[in-house]
Amino acid sequence: MSTAVRQPPAETSPEPDSDTAPGGVEWRVEPGLLDYQTAVATMEARAEAIRAGTAPELVWLVEHPPLYTAGTSARPADLLQPDRFPVYKTGRGGEFTYHGPGQRVAYAMLDLKRRKPDVRAYVTALEGWLIRALERLGVTGERRDGRVGIWVRRTDTNEPLREDKIAAIGVRVRRWVTFHGVALNVEPDLSHFQGIVPCGISQHGVTSLVDLGHPATLADADIALREAFDEVFGPGGPMGPQC
Repeated sequence: MSTAVRQPPAETSPEPDSDTAPGGVEWRVEPGLLDYQTAVATMEARAEAIRAGTAPELVWLVEHPPLYTAGTSARPADLLQPDRFPVYKTGRGGEFTYHGPGQRVAYAMLDLKRRKPDVRAYVTALEGWLIRALERLGVTGERRDGRVGIWVRRTDTNEPLREDKIAAIGVRVRRWVTFHGVALNVEPDLSHFQGIVPCGISQHGVTSLVDLGHPATLADADIALREAFDEVFGPGGPMGPQC
């Protein structure tokens, strides 16, 4: 697999916006397009610091340049255009996925020991987070048995029973601290998904908020994600802190 050359940040790059959510979770919005390898290294370091008790939990909202990532279950045959964009082998669960401009990636570094030490419950909570955020943006997102991620029923096409994926989920848990997270399609170039079989599923398509006729910006998505996160992962939520 090819590896992109890491580009140093411009000297004039602004600092990330950061504040604290209910429950003591740091909430950070990264400006610009973030190199994927830098993101992974930062997540791993932060997850270790959370486990050691030297840093708070973090939700990190980023946007990447066009790239493909291969999860631990990725099949080589599902990489249809290996030379189109850089490809990164990563330790998260799942198969091939795409990241790129117009897609909001939310990396969640949370301590499940202080919440609920149950990976299945955590994934369910991530699904609930996305569904609540999409509802705020005017879209009905749904779960599907046997298909990770969030799906929408298409009523704006001539294809009966068509379903498209609007958000992906891929996580890793190390010593009960999570990293990686979710990716919500706001306004990415959907043709970029043609270089892979997204998440190993060829029977269904991929969509975005804008493709569905809901003009939204990354800032709009950030507001919805923040509000929905507090409901699911904040104090009193189903995956809220227990201590």
